[in-house]
Amino acid sequence: MARKTDIPSSYYGEPRKFDPNFSGPVQNRSCTDVVCCVIFVVVILGYIALGTVAWIHGDPRKVVYPTDSHGQFCGQQDTPNANKAILFYFNMLKCANPAVLINLQCPTTQLCVSKCPDRFATLLDARNTKNWEYYKQFCKPGFEIGSKSTGEVIRDEDCPSMIVPSRPFLQRCFPDFIRRDGILTVANQTIFKDGDNNKRSVNDLKDAAIQVTAMQEKAERGIASLLNAKEVGMKIFEDYANSWIWILIGLVITMVVSLVFIMLLRFTAGVLLWLIIFGVIIAVGYGIWHCYWEYSSLIGKPGSNVTITDIGFHTDFSIYLQRSQTWLIFMISLSVIEAVIVVMLIFLRSRLRIAIALLKEGSKAISYIMSTLFYPVITFFLLAICIAYWAVTAVFLASSGNAVYKVAPADDKCMYANLTCNPQTFNKSNITKVCPGSQCMFAFYGGESMYHRYILVLHLCNLFVFLWLVNFTIALGQCTLAGAFASYYWALKKPDDIPACPLYSSFSRAIRYHTGSLAFGSLILAVVQMVRIVLEYLDQKLKGSQNACSRFLLCCLKCCFWCLERFIKFINRNAYIMIAIYGKNFCTSSKDAFFLLMRNVVRVAVLDKVTDFLLFLGKLLISGSVGVLAFFFFSRKIPVFQEEVPSLNYYWVPLLTVIFGSYMIAHGFFNVYAMCVDTLFLCFLWDLEVNDGSPHRPFYMNKSLRRILNKKNRRK
Repeated sequence: MARKTDIPSSYYGEPRKFDPNFSGPVQNRSCTDVVCCVIFVVVILGYIALGTVAWIHGDPRKVVYPTDSHGQFCGQQDTPNANKAILFYFNMLKCANPAVLINLQCPTTQLCVSKCPDRFATLLDARNTKNWEYYKQFCKPGFEIGSKSTGEVIRDEDCPSMIVPSRPFLQRCFPDFIRRDGILTVANQTIFKDGDNNKRSVNDLKDAAIQVTAMQEKAERGIASLLNAKEVGMKIFEDYANSWIWILIGLVITMVVSLVFIMLLRFTAGVLLWLIIFGVIIAVGYGIWHCYWEYSSLIGKPGSNVTITDIGFHTDFSIYLQRSQTWLIFMISLSVIEAVIVVMLIFLRSRLRIAIALLKEGSKAISYIMSTLFYPVITFFLLAICIAYWAVTAVFLASSGNAVYKVAPADDKCMYANLTCNPQTFNKSNITKVCPGSQCMFAFYGGESMYHRYILVLHLCNLFVFLWLVNFTIALGQCTLAGAFASYYWALKKPDDIPACPLYSSFSRAIRYHTGSLAFGSLILAVVQMVRIVLEYLDQKLKGSQNACSRFLLCCLKCCFWCLERFIKFINRNAYIMIAIYGKNFCTSSKDAFFLLMRNVVRVAVLDKVTDFLLFLGKLLISGSVGVLAFFFFSRKIPVFQEEVPSLNYYWVPLLTVIFGSYMIAHGFFNVYAMCVDTLFLCFLWDLEVNDGSPHRPFYMNKSLRRILNKKNRRK
């Protein structure tokens, strides 16, 4: 095997040759990857056709109107439920079951009703009183009270075990409990009439409802937990309603701070980086001293000299901290880390200086092309369209066809669980005997026609094209930004030689000439992402498998495809930069970018890590600073603004919202900055290869970079 030193200079391609006509992003270019562009356009047209077919076969009523357990719409005219527009759940807690995500239906009996219950009542009490006339409207149609015992009725879900005062929301009945100032209320009332028209307080009725059978007590505990969840939800909603203005102010502050921080990086990048480096050196040095101090103090103590191998494995980590050998291992490890950091600083100091200079230059480029900071808004808008179209198409595909019913067992031991059934003949089948309490419930919409047999394939097509479009949108943004920042770098006299409207010009070139190349790179990435989704699905299916070999193989495949996706994203990003500058096709641009980076692999590694770390630090610094300010504001610790702070139930609700929103905003700004630095870096490497500083081949890099590399532009 050849050693690295034996690799010829042309192993990663010959250096770029000087082109006297090149002075920035090529203006006279031709269309690239036309075949892929045609395929991409055809796929988009097919995607539109898929959405149209889904719309035709899907039933909008299945989205607008709620559906009961028999697949009948609530409130739909010319149906038995025409005057029953509200859906009532026997046991809403079952809607939290994971089966909801699979079958898109709660595994509990659902009934269309004309109005939600407005009183407390239990099945045990109602069946023996005149309250039954009111209670039975929430039971299955045709049910007779004397046909079964109470336990059988609850098991078979012929009637709910209890009803509670509810209020319709999104055409569904939700318990209407609210606790105000420690007092439980229903619809803002504390006193109302029960089933016997007696005036009772909410707490009295609640206490009375608890005195039921064990099965009903379990349901009551579930109702209590649902009550608490709804109270918390209402309080959170109130907090958002009272503080949304201040949340927006916090996010606007984040935008301003992010912009100022990027502008100041041209002056503070070097200081920040060296402070971080020396901070790490000091922190590791302190760790070495502390480990030595712990090691010295434990040397003479009895029992501390026992080796770790003699102790064995313990979950209590403090046991290991009482052994001198542990601290010796820590000290040696930290010493090695410290030595590696110092050696890297000694040998890579010039490359660190290049990274700092490029970071400063990136800040300067953004200050001259400020419109680039707002381009992510366009990307967000396009992504929102893609997501909305995919979601609507998926919903209409899922609502295509006739109602399909499946067996919903009372427990997990039923062998017929999730099998297709017929609700008309289910009660006469053997399933009810083998699995007592099981029901034939509406699951989803489908059928046996050719269209419905391929509904899964259409769902997969919908997902794949969605991934392709999302990656294309991101690729378009990267190529557009790269073209704009390249216009800055290749302007010999900055900012005088920067062309007018560089962002618009770059966007026009990317759409007009390179749609095929962007689609090609996006297609490769979409295929890998689709494979990863399939692997994740198989992993979920095989979680209960006892075959260790298959699970190990699947884990290896997931890891390999994750690495492949990261690598393709890296290659695509640099390929889009080369496309934006030189206007060549995707494969040629990928090869040129890869070979250029490999010819400068040490510089690439240093710049990549330095940039990532600094940008991550910037995002944390901005979101953390705004978060601290929001904490002091919402916790009323700023005397000047104490009267302006809204009344809140949980001050952490707007606080966490501000922190998360601040991080996402900073992430959007710094993504533009990272793209700027990557573009300038590729231009810098290309500049070094094709120019020599002579009057006819001057360097385009700024003075600080030329000074670091001992390069000069010679005059005539």
